[in-house]
Amino acid sequence: MEPQLDLQQIGLSHPRVKQVLDIQRNTAPNRHKLFVAEGLWAHNLLLETGAPVECFFWCPEAIYSDEARKRSSEIAARAYRAYRVSPKTMERICERERPDGMVSIAQLPAWDRDELSFGDSALVLVADAVEIPGNLGTLLRSMDAAGADCLVMTNRRTRLTHPKVFKGSQGMCLTMPSVEFDEVEDAAIWLKRNGFSVYLADTDDARNYREVDYRGRVAFVVGSERYGISKAWYAHGFGRVFVPMLGRADSLNVSVSASVLLYEARAQQDRW
Repeated sequence: MEPQLDLQQIGLSHPRVKQVLDIQRNTAPNRHKLFVAEGLWAHNLLLETGAPVECFFWCPEAIYSDEARKRSSEIAARAYRAYRVSPKTMERICERERPDGMVSIAQLPAWDRDELSFGDSALVLVADAVEIPGNLGTLLRSMDAAGADCLVMTNRRTRLTHPKVFKGSQGMCLTMPSVEFDEVEDAAIWLKRNGFSVYLADTDDARNYREVDYRGRVAFVVGSERYGISKAWYAHGFGRVFVPMLGRADSLNVSVSASVLLYEARAQQDRW
């Protein structure tokens, strides 16, 4: 049975609808780390993680399942604001097909790097100047799969709030702790202070990734899809590791390379 939601109906000219479009286009300032969640699976994740919901948009004509009807009531009750929209407006603000009549503006969590704690064994991935949002999302998804502890971003080129990051990470940007440093030097000092052995993913003067002991606290640094790791990371004398290329291609996609490294470290740390 359709939930009895008594919500104000708004159209394309409403400021909140324009806000959704701005976030989807990734063009406007976004200091509150707002992102757009579409469809049932995304809203189930919002409820599961307790993510703050700034605004919920509901289109009952576009709902296709009983579960979506139930979740609509739950999200509307939690949202700071909630509105009804027409199928035309819903189609305009969505990037995916059939979003089950549910779109929300929600907020990513904020982690304080000085309050993060790590066990005797820990895995951190540093994304240095990664440019493609889909790659950043896949990195987060791989980190979750390998049981990593934290994403560190330096020389940021894309936002965690980009729609393709949320999609590529399968929503793991909500659960994987992430911190950002304006300067590589500060990130390197933070890793050293927390007892991490740091390895740069590179091919020059590097060791085969299978030859390194990854027990303890380990951080891998992966770089830009076009330019690799920025020069500032090489000033600290960190070790370098490479994944052998046995065919004609000269490199792996950054998210694939990071996955190989993370799983090797996890295998050693957990004694697989």
